[in-house]
Amino acid sequence: MAPGRDGAHVDAFLEMMAVERGASENTLAAYRRDLEHARAALRAAGTPLWEVTTEAVRAYMAGLDAQGFAASSRQRRLSSLRQFFKFLYAEGRRPDDPTSPIEGSRKERAIPKILSETEVDRLIGEAEAAAGDPELRGAALARARRMHALVEILYATGLRVSELVALPRAVLRSRGSLIVVRGKGNKERMVPIGERARDAMEAFAASLRDLPGAGESWLFPGLSESGHMTRQAFARDLKGLAVRAGIAPARVSPHVLRHAFASHLLQNGADLRVVQELLGHADIGTTQIYTHVLEERLMRLVTDHHPLSDLSSD
Repeated sequence: MAPGRDGAHVDAFLEMMAVERGASENTLAAYRRDLEHARAALRAAGTPLWEVTTEAVRAYMAGLDAQGFAASSRQRRLSSLRQFFKFLYAEGRRPDDPTSPIEGSRKERAIPKILSETEVDRLIGEAEAAAGDPELRGAALARARRMHALVEILYATGLRVSELVALPRAVLRSRGSLIVVRGKGNKERMVPIGERARDAMEAFAASLRDLPGAGESWLFPGLSESGHMTRQAFARDLKGLAVRAGIAPARVSPHVLRHAFASHLLQNGADLRVVQELLGHADIGTTQIYTHVLEERLMRLVTDHHPLSDLSSD
């Protein structure tokens, strides 16, 4: 077959994911990386991607295992291949789906890493102190206020980091307790934002003009291709903040703060379905990684309130 046939099928698949499924640029890039990796490995074994058999896919997956790929990485690559071949089959581009007989590797969901409420208070307190430093001026003050706003908003809302850095400047016009967030699949949801987070956001807005590339579109502008601050830049700055707060930087990331938001809500009595809505999870199963928090809370309830819970100490 023509050397470009694989590439044409991949491009058609990604176009479908973008147009029909509303996949984000990050999701599309991840699919492309996975499919290009599989394509290169399978062609090296003598088979174009679009013509592979079930045995060839199994051999590819076994090769990933032998190379030391984590179970989560192998599962993600198999998922990408499944989506791709389902598309080819549905479009009549091949007569079968070679991934359908293949079982994915089963793995337990890892309990998410979180920070304690005290640690989050230290992290935010350090950012707040820097933002209030009377000696800072201009761009240095703007950056300090930006970090304070970022951590306050992230912990107050549990946004994905991609949602956070891409907040539009228009959120400043909302004076209520809710902001509109555009999440995965271009879906919008309403997210409550607390007074502390809004105050930090508005203090930063007063310094926006001192940042390069401020423009009018983004709350957190940057010199990146997108025009807003990148996820990588925020993650880097957050680790620097962790060091200043006396917390090991390896324990801190934007995703860890998102987990802290969800776990602390559940610890303090929130319903799992409510947390699902706030996090923007389409499936309650995704939110169930936090069931360990619910189990701990139920144990405390029984221990503290059940009339027989203290019999063992008699």
